[in-house]
Amino acid sequence: MKIIELGASVTASNDRDAEALRARLKAQGILLVNVMSAAGSGKTTLLSRIIRDMDDLRFAVLEADIASDVDAKAIEALGAKAVQVHTGGMCHMDAGMTAAAFDALETTNIDIAFLENVGNLICPAEYDTGASLKLMILSVPEGDDKPLKYPLMFAESDILVISKTDALPYFNFDVAKCTARAKKLNPAIKVFPVSAKTGDGMAALEAELHKAQCAL
Repeated sequence: MKIIELGASVTASNDRDAEALRARLKAQGILLVNVMSAAGSGKTTLLSRIIRDMDDLRFAVLEADIASDVDAKAIEALGAKAVQVHTGGMCHMDAGMTAAAFDALETTNIDIAFLENVGNLICPAEYDTGASLKLMILSVPEGDDKPLKYPLMFAESDILVISKTDALPYFNFDVAKCTARAKKLNPAIKVFPVSAKTGDGMAALEAELHKAQCAL
């Protein structure tokens, strides 16, 4: 496993970098999914479940953190490619940083690559990373009011995963209300309530990812 230290993108135009990376990955048949959420929402647990379940596909994960390599080691233990990105204190990934992380993987034998973005609901929504699919995770313990507090994240995402649904009996979280709030901001957003722990709802989410990869 490689660890690379990155600061801000060295190029001036993030949008230009994003379009170039998107075209490059599509030509290689790689679906890049930008996974965004608050810290502790269960990103690594969800991705680990997907990698185990969809064992007919080849996966890579770009793990973006301020420090540590704990998550990348967990992904590599499942047999997937992983590279740990240290963002130098930055609270998000941009397209130039994402391209540098892909170069560090040193392989194109990938069907789906997940960019596990830095954990927060603000900065990552503001930058195009070159991903073809934006997936955000909202965990049940965080509350169903987050679309009201962080509207840009919900407006920018293609998929909303409501995670940790096995905890619904213990928290005041209304899935229908959260879904309605998200769709008011983004009528096209697709919502998948799941539990990576029990497997509930995972089949529908995995089918959506498979469909997106085949559509490249």
